[in-house]
Amino acid sequence: MALTDTGIRKAKAKNTAYRMSDGGGLYLFVTPPGGKLWRWKYRFDGREKLMSFGSYPDVSLSSARERHLEARKLLATGTDPMAERKAEKAAAEDSFQSIARIWLDHWQDGKSPRHAAYVERRMEADILPCLGARPIAAIEAPELVAMTKAIEQRGARDIAKRALETTGQVFRYAIAHGYARRNPASEIRPSDILKSTRKVNYARLDAKELPSLLRSIEVYQGTHVTRLAMKLMSLTFVRTSELIGARWAEFDLEAARWDIPAERMKMRTPHIVPLAKQALDVLDTLKTLTGKSEWLFPGDRNAKKPMSNNTILKALERMGYKGRMTGHGFRGLASTILHEQGHPHEHIELQLAHAPRNAVSAAYNHALYLEPRARMMQDWADFLEQTRRGGKVLPFRGSAA
Repeated sequence: MALTDTGIRKAKAKNTAYRMSDGGGLYLFVTPPGGKLWRWKYRFDGREKLMSFGSYPDVSLSSARERHLEARKLLATGTDPMAERKAEKAAAEDSFQSIARIWLDHWQDGKSPRHAAYVERRMEADILPCLGARPIAAIEAPELVAMTKAIEQRGARDIAKRALETTGQVFRYAIAHGYARRNPASEIRPSDILKSTRKVNYARLDAKELPSLLRSIEVYQGTHVTRLAMKLMSLTFVRTSELIGARWAEFDLEAARWDIPAERMKMRTPHIVPLAKQALDVLDTLKTLTGKSEWLFPGDRNAKKPMSNNTILKALERMGYKGRMTGHGFRGLASTILHEQGHPHEHIELQLAHAPRNAVSAAYNHALYLEPRARMMQDWADFLEQTRRGGKVLPFRGSAA
């Protein structure tokens, strides 16, 4: 007689193991400790074999019958179900997905949690759906091309390029640990398959238009928080993402410095922004508006998140600078004018967070030239203030020390 769930639940352990048959070679093996294990006895190539389908109740009666039926169908085609299961298990262990996860655990050590999470999301969304189930040693270059082009076709060229780079890193790890013998990603370059794009230069004004811009910011008719965001950006010339993501906890107003943590920086190393007197005045005013928030610039619609990265761009557009100026443009203006006024290149590059930093120097290079950079930032703030009041770009003597 076929088994029933009620009969299985009521089955008690005995001094010796016994079987409860369901037909077709499928039975439940009840052990003295009380375990109930699904087994299937069959013959292949003249030999008797025993296959496991798991334990009850983790595998229900209906699930055990489904697995039994699938195995019998496979046996009917002349394939040994147990050998097929072992082959599938081996393939899964050597699949791109399994090796990629091992690589990710290895690679993310020492990386910022934010960056590691981004790489993992991109892998789950863009790489594993295409390559995950494939044995890593069997993957060929055309498969990588198809994956990369599929990402590009949805308008994500940069993500497509990074996906190809990440895939290459996984293959290098696989070669180093004996999972693969070659890296098909090294056989192609992004330029071989991705359409070239023209480099985009961020729109920015000429220096002669700076007085008008500064006066427009001063009388901006939008929210006070947005006006102060533009003022602080002009005084610090940080990247837009670094500005809008600023938290009050990052500021030491008494020491007149802003410490941006590594995970928020493009270079993934901490960055110090010396704060001029004018920047401290902006922060003092801002404190009365947003001081109770985690963020310097909380969003209008959701105060638990920072303002949108389009807020400053839209404000500049409303002021009449559409297509002529962006938040990033303040960086270009500062770099040009500071160089023209004689400030050392290395001081400017460090303040722009452009300076190359290797792993050894990352711990202290962000504080390099801090005193002359502080003088440079005060000179810059004084220059902006004089320029706004005077109505023209005024020269100033840069601090060469």
